[in-house]
Order: sequence, then C-alpha cells, then structure tokens
Amino acid sequence: MIDVINVTKKYGSITALHDVTFHVEQGNIIGLLGPNGAGKTTLMKVLTGYIQPTEGTAVIDGLDILTHSMEVKKKIGYLPENAPLYPEMSVQGYLQMTADLRKIPHEKKRGFLSDAINAVGLSSRLTRPIGELSKGYRQRVGLAQAILHKPHILVLDEPTSGLDPTQIAEVRRLIRRLARTSTVLISTHILSEVEATCDRAVIIMQGAIRADARLEELSATSEAIVAIEKNAAHVIESLKSLAGVKDVKPAGDQDGYTKYRVFGETSANLCPQIYDLARANDWQLAELKKDTRTLESVFNELTAGGDAL
Repeated sequence: MIDVINVTKKYGSITALHDVTFHVEQGNIIGLLGPNGAGKTTLMKVLTGYIQPTEGTAVIDGLDILTHSMEVKKKIGYLPENAPLYPEMSVQGYLQMTADLRKIPHEKKRGFLSDAINAVGLSSRLTRPIGELSKGYRQRVGLAQAILHKPHILVLDEPTSGLDPTQIAEVRRLIRRLARTSTVLISTHILSEVEATCDRAVIIMQGAIRADARLEELSATSEAIVAIEKNAAHVIESLKSLAGVKDVKPAGDQDGYTKYRVFGETSANLCPQIYDLARANDWQLAELKKDTRTLESVFNELTAGGDAL
C-alpha cells in the first residue's frame, strides 16, 4: 500500500530525512515514532504531496507521488498536527465545504457526509460553531474531513496531541475502527500511543530509520528469567549446558529463591528447556518466563546509540 524508497529531504545544508525506506501493507496501523525534530512531519508532508523529496520517491497504492501527485492525494486522508479548521463555521458547513473541495459527486455527497459524521460521533454537534467545541471534538472534526472521501490511506500527525486522557482513549478507539477499511500511518513522539494503537513501529531519529518491526518483535529478547530455590546445586553449570544458552547470571535473591537471567544465542524461547531441567533435578521454581522489553527501553537504547533493528 505504501512504499517509501530512499527518500532524502534537504533544506539547504540541513538534511531532514536521509535515505528513508520502508513498506506498509494494506490494513496495518503503523506508528512513525521519534523525538521532536526527528523528521516525522517532513516525511508525512512528502507522502501527502505537500513537499517534494530531494532524492528518492514513494509509491502510494501503486502510484508514484512525483508523477501522479493529484491521483495520490485523492487516495489519502490527511490530518496535520494543527487541523485546518475554521472556528466561525459550523461543523456541518465545514464538512460540506470539504466535500465540495474534494469534488465528491452531488449524488454521493449526503451518504459520504453521513458516514464520516457517524464514524467520528459528531451527529450531536453539527450546528455548533467549531470554535465552541472542546479540543476532543475539534479533533473529531479534523478526522471527519480526513475520512470524508473514503480514502484508502489515513495519515495522522500527532492525532492525540493536547487531548485529555478521556479524549485520547476516544480517538484511539476511533483510529482502530477506521483501520478496518483504511491503512493508517500515525506520527507521534508518545510511546504509549504506539503501544496502544499500532501494529508496527517505524522509529526515526535524526532523519534516519533506526528500527522497523512489529511491536512483539521489538519487545522480544533472547533472555529468560528463572527463580530457583536457594539450596539447589550446580544451577548455573546445568543451565549453561542447555542447547542455545550463551550465558547465565545470578540476578538477586528473594524469599528463599535465587533469580537467574539466562541469555540465549537466538530469540528462541528457552523456558521449555529450563522447565524440563528443573523437573529432572527436582528444583522448586518460583518464576519462569521469557523476558521482554518495553518500547520505552527499545527507544532509550536507540537514543543512547544502540544498533538499529
């Protein structure tokens, strides 16, 4: 659905994007994650045709953004961080204007407007001036204009920025509903936003892709945690003898048990082997689990200069 191919964007001597490449499949919710100033908004402006890349290109639903710019824009629904709303207009009037700008045929306009309004829950606010709405409802108006023409792709820049917790939860639920019929690309610097909403994270820092994987892949490690009774003999030696185990380190004592961190050579799950070993040695276990890491820890590793994923 979206292919970003070696995109570089320069503003004079400043390189905002450097050789960015990734692929988005149809129906996915992708989180474009990075700190402020990482290049996320620049990339979204490239994808939506607001600016052209210095080098490289992108293909949206089979169409090159450079040679088929207008056709690509018809396929995209875009919500910039600051939605283009007119506070003096009513919700209904603004959406009708948007439908006209989108050149939605007259015979389809009523149905398209009704579908967008119902999708975002605006039916009770149609006659209200946009300037009188809460920020949560203004965000809904922005989403309504983005989905009004039933786009194949939704590009949302910081869709929950400035919202309170209740409004954030509402927008997240809405995005998941919209993903049933559209591919969604969300730009954010909020880690919990990606964890709560997205299938996959593309992490961008200083204009370059540092990680690109499904959330479960990013959180996976090669390590297992096991807590074994203190008086068990030859634990470390026995654990090291297991196939695929690279190292074993004690990780502290608690309530009569010693915790060990078992490092694997690959990301394969070591827990079944450890459990069988414990049974064979008649060891009492208090804990046995495959270790995982949070998106925050992945992000911090990359910020500290760790290897890209």
